[in-house]
Order: sequence, then C-alpha cells, then structure tokens
Amino acid sequence: MNSLFRRFLVVVAIGAAVVGTYQLLGRGAPKDGAGTGGLNAEPPVPVLAGEARIADVPVYLVGVGTVRALNMVMVRTQVSGTLVRIAFREGQNVKRGDVLVEIDPTIYKAQLDQQMAKKALDEAMLANSRVDLERYTNLLKTNAVTRQQYDTQKATIDQQEAQLRVDQGLIDNQRAYVNWCTIRSPIDGRTGIRQVDQGNIVSTTDSNGIVVVTELQPIAVLFNLPQQQLSRVNRAFAKGSLNVEATEANNHTVIDSGTLQVVNNQVDQTTGTVQYKAEFPNKDMQLWPGQFVNIQLLVDTLRQVVVVPSAAIQRGPNGAFVYLVQPDSTIKAVNVTVTQQDDTGAVVASGVAAADRVVTSGFGQIANGRKVIVSGGSPPREAADQGLPSGQGGQSAQDSQSLQKRFGQQTQMGGVAADASLRRGSEGTRNEARNARP
Repeated sequence: MNSLFRRFLVVVAIGAAVVGTYQLLGRGAPKDGAGTGGLNAEPPVPVLAGEARIADVPVYLVGVGTVRALNMVMVRTQVSGTLVRIAFREGQNVKRGDVLVEIDPTIYKAQLDQQMAKKALDEAMLANSRVDLERYTNLLKTNAVTRQQYDTQKATIDQQEAQLRVDQGLIDNQRAYVNWCTIRSPIDGRTGIRQVDQGNIVSTTDSNGIVVVTELQPIAVLFNLPQQQLSRVNRAFAKGSLNVEATEANNHTVIDSGTLQVVNNQVDQTTGTVQYKAEFPNKDMQLWPGQFVNIQLLVDTLRQVVVVPSAAIQRGPNGAFVYLVQPDSTIKAVNVTVTQQDDTGAVVASGVAAADRVVTSGFGQIANGRKVIVSGGSPPREAADQGLPSGQGGQSAQDSQSLQKRFGQQTQMGGVAADASLRRGSEGTRNEARNARP
C-alpha cells in the first residue's frame, strides 16, 4: 500500500514539473518573431554626425616660447655722487635721450673749471714764447744770438703746443664726467621698479644699478623645436617670411602675430632642439618679458583637402577608420589615411569624399549595417538633392545644443531597449533549444 502511494506521489510530482516547465517555456517563447530578428529587429541607434568638407588646412609646428625684451638696459651710474633728482616714474614709457636721474655735479664742474684755467695759462705762455721766437729770429740775422738759443726757443714752443693738446684732452675728459651726472635713457622703452631712492649716494661699483629700461614694442619670443623639423623650417624660410602666432594655454586664443627672424646656427646636443627667434609688434602690450606662451609656426598650407571632425577618427587593429552614414541610414566602417590631425579636424587622404557624413559620437552600440538616427550634423544627400529651401538644411547653434541634449537621453534609452531586446532574443533561442530536445 505504501509503495503504491509513493508511486502516486512521484507521478503527481513529475506531472506538476512538466506543467510548470510548459508554462515557463510558453511565457519565454518569442512572440511575433522577436527572438529570430537579430540586429535587424533592434531599434535605430541615435548618433551625432558631421560632414566631410573641402578646405585649406594650415600646417603648424607647435612649441613653447619665452618672451624676451627686444632690448633691455640696466641703467647704471658712471660717476659717484649724491642722487639729487629722479626724473621718471616707475612703469613710465620713455624715449631715447629722456633724462632719468641727475647726480650732484658740483665736484666735477669744479675740476672742469680747473682744467680750463690750466689751459688758459698754457695758452698765455705759448703766446709769449712765440713773441720771443720772433725776436730771436731777427737777432739771429745780426748774430746777436746764437743758433742754439734760437733752436731752444723753437723747441719750447713745440712743447707748449703739445701741453695745450694735453689740456684739451683733460678738459674733454672732465666734461664727460659732468655730462655723466645727467643720466639719460639709451633706448625707447618702459622703466621698471627703481633700485635706489633720491638722496642716496650712488657709485660705479653698485651691482643693482638704478633702473631697468626694456623695449616692449616690438618684442621677441625665443622657442625651441625638435631638430627633425629643422630642414622643413629652413625650406619654408628660404621661400619667404614665416608667420608665427603666440597663443594662450588653450592654443585657440591668439595673443599676437609676428614673423620668424632667426634660426639659431647650432643644435643643442643636450636636448636635440634648435632655438628660434620671432618678433611681434605687441601693439596691445599683451606680451611681457619672462612670460611663457605657446607658439605656432606656420610652415605650409594644404590646399583643397578633405577634412573631417577629429572626433570621427577611430583607431583599430588595422589603423584609423571612420563610420560612414549611408543614404539608407545604415553604418559602414571605412579605413582612412590621416595625414594631419589636431583637436578639431583631421585631414583624410583616402577613404572619405567631400560631403560624406561620418559619425562623431555614439560609437558604443553601432556596427556595420546597423540602423542609426542622426541627431545632429548635416542631412542625408537624398534630402539635399530633393531641393530643401535655403536655411532648412542646417540648424542654429541653439537647436544643435538641444539636439545634443536629446541625443544623450536617446542614447541611454536606446541602450536600455537594445539590452532588453538582446535578452529577449537570447531567451527565445534557449527556449527553442530546450523544445528541440528529445
């Protein structure tokens, strides 16, 4: 009896398991072919796209430069004395020859007066000697004086004439000291912070000087480039002047534009670089001595080349490639040859033609043959060929921003939908496999 009851319980358990399995497989079975559709049944993926265009692309060599004053002078005193007057303001623009400071010239003027008096005394003695020589000349004719006396008087005059030349040299030297008591600016430029105050005694041995005058307009920038670029720069420099741009740290804001002046005559063996010097007008006074700036040296311009957004360039085992948006809104991966690339655009030598649309964002869920919805960029070629009215083919910056916001939301929603679809497809496949078992 017990054995029959146990068999009955086993049969009931097996039947319940079969019914539960059947119901479970019924719920998980694909409906309307959802499990067999593959990628074609998945919703289109929203992406951003840009259009390839034809443009002239400048070729820049980029480096970091140091701003240097074109001329800089440390103003020092050439005489010692009391600083009696400061004739400039700190930070003032001065011209060549403007008075900067004055040193007490009293002692030097007195010494100049002494030298001038000494010269006057020697001139009087020379005049008297010349009169005596004239007397000796007449007396020599009558043999009243000897020939030796005549020659001695003539030599005395020669000595006194030489002494006058010595006196004149001493006067010129002393006058220079008097002139040095008034210190003038040797160049056009701007004064810095003065190193000494009025009333102090300055000396020729002072190491700090009085003030530094720097020429800021124009101004120079020194920068280094790798020696591998030397031949390219020399070839371009031989053809004519090369433009140089000084930019801020973002490499977009141009501070000033100038020209290349000098290529240094040797390579720094320690760093393997060559030093260059550029000159800038600095009209807006945006460049300052000692400042670090980014330098862009224009060495060439690529004419009429295909340019795509840099965001479209992807890297793979076979090199660079892009995703092209086909006329039927499907995706095709195409290998490309990139000759130049920066943070905004890339020059493509092969693989992409003008007006082709390339995907710039939303790469996570796309592959060859996948349907996409372009949420930004230019319209398909077919839409353009159908004669869209002027102004309707593009969108304003405000519309583009809103599309990008919507694109972000759509990408997340599309990812959830795609994951759900893939799960449904995989579950349907497993159910069919189970049903096919004997």
